[in-house]
Amino acid sequence: MSHATDWGRRAEALYTTAYARKYRVHDDELRGVETYRTFCDWLTNVCQRFGRTIDVLDLGCGTGRYFAALTNVGALVGLDVSAAMLDEAAHPVDATRITARSIRLVRGDLLTHVFPNESFDLVYSIGVLAEHTPLDRRVVANVSGWLRSGGRFAFTTVDPDSWSVRRTVRRTVGRAALPLMSGGLRRRLHRRLVGDGAYADEAWIRECVRPPLTIESLGRLDSEAHLHCLCVAQKNGQGSQGSQGGQGGQGGQGGTAFTL
Repeated sequence: MSHATDWGRRAEALYTTAYARKYRVHDDELRGVETYRTFCDWLTNVCQRFGRTIDVLDLGCGTGRYFAALTNVGALVGLDVSAAMLDEAAHPVDATRITARSIRLVRGDLLTHVFPNESFDLVYSIGVLAEHTPLDRRVVANVSGWLRSGGRFAFTTVDPDSWSVRRTVRRTVGRAALPLMSGGLRRRLHRRLVGDGAYADEAWIRECVRPPLTIESLGRLDSEAHLHCLCVAQKNGQGSQGSQGGQGGQGGQGGTAFTL
């Protein structure tokens, strides 16, 4: 496994075998939940924007909760720091609906793991960045390097204004003062409010993403758990390359090949 950061070690300690089993069971209960369906529809739409077969990386894949939402996928790679979660991802929810030709599950810390440059057309991350691990320019730079020309980075964050974020006196005062400030003072206060990427609003996402990527869409979604931001950013270029199938291994036409 790649070198684990403090964030990675915390996640690894949290997602024990027993926790991962409960998490996977919960996946089966989400089919009728509106937020889950919205995330799936959003991810499906992003895949369809390519109009061709693509290679995909799920950054912090967990139990493979969103594998079945992907369309037109050649090779799919799932990266997660937890071995227990990856064990469950080998048997993901709605496995019979997964159309990726091959799936490779990789254990690694998303902040330190290395993939070859231009390995993927789409990198996505749902419920991980600015929630369990920071969103910062280092993450974006890594993803940008892994993307092919014209590739996309689709991700969600928890907005610092989410009702799930603890409302301390300092946070309340800071949010009230932010619109009254400008320049460097405003940037420093905003950085403190987002916890250097522990949470991320639209302004923080723009600061982290541009450049090297161009924001294609950016919005909010209020769920039963959080106030989320949903972003799709694109790497410059037309992205004329088709699926290479290199990162996930070769998959047959008759079904999905899982590799741990």
